[in-house]
Amino acid sequence: MIHRHLGKVVAGAAVAVTAAAVMIGVTLPSSASGDEGPGGGGPQGSAAEQGQASPRPGVVESAPERGKKGTGRDPLTDDEMKRAQSLALSRGFRAESEDVKGKKGPEHLSTDLAELEPDEVGAAAPPRRADVTYYDYKDDTYVTKTVDLRAGKVEHTDTQRGVQPPPGHDEAVEAARLLINDKRGADLKEDFKDATGKTLTGPGQLTVTGFVYRAGEGNAGPAAVQDCGKHRCVRLFTRVVNGPWIDTRQLVIDLSDHSVARLG
Repeated sequence: MIHRHLGKVVAGAAVAVTAAAVMIGVTLPSSASGDEGPGGGGPQGSAAEQGQASPRPGVVESAPERGKKGTGRDPLTDDEMKRAQSLALSRGFRAESEDVKGKKGPEHLSTDLAELEPDEVGAAAPPRRADVTYYDYKDDTYVTKTVDLRAGKVEHTDTQRGVQPPPGHDEAVEAARLLINDKRGADLKEDFKDATGKTLTGPGQLTVTGFVYRAGEGNAGPAAVQDCGKHRCVRLFTRVVNGPWIDTRQLVIDLSDHSVARLG
């Protein structure tokens, strides 16, 4: 363990042990705990999230054909997921919302098979619905669109404020970019330089995992993070690609107002 600017850089065999200690040892409010699940970034994210995300299309295309369909409670097929997302992202919704980078269109978080209604459980041919979730940075709302895949329409829309689901891959990458470009990212860049001998210029040089951060009862935090909970705030677990971990847990990135604060 080598003590440096941000507290520690951990290399070699200690990486796995330290990573486990970080994941288990940090105590956060329930809404910010690891139980909510992380959002990973960088070139070594999960298999479904490797590399940078592809640019979103400039226009909303018509919903694709039904394609390959699942049955019963089978997981959504790739075709069903694409169809659900296309149906959920209407032209109006896209035009009136913003993603994590401030571009038109909400930030897509997940697409999952929707739960059945009580009277549908046990049916021979239960309906196939998908819950498509988004975070709209224009007004800090968590939006769930329930899509009926058979009928090809949005059946229900639920909009909530103050709900902070786990950050997605693009959000973790954007948080890292904001941190690198902020004055409070100076220590991260110095630690990166110490560890690699290279200059840190962008999030592609890091593997990052994001966790929601909230301020509130039992976790007052400094004045600079008081909006976290209403705003979309994350803390990052940061690692040099193919290298050591750099401790950035004391830094909170507010993705809603593009600011960085330090705890303590």
